[in-house]
Amino acid sequence: MKVYNTLGNEVVTLVNEKQNPGSYEVEFNGHNLSSGIYFYKFEAGDFKETRRMILLK
Repeated sequence: MKVYNTLGNEVVTLVNEKQNPGSYEVEFNGHNLSSGIYFYKFEAGDFKETRRMILLK
């Protein structure tokens, strides 16, 4: 799971390892990022999904 800025640059990697099937939680702390729109991308096998998030400080 990675977070990207609006220019498509990767700003942080939250998870970068193979995980067993199940439910997981990941805590994201954007204290070093400025307020704005970011995108986060999930990848699991053939499944890929990108979603938008708004970071407000």
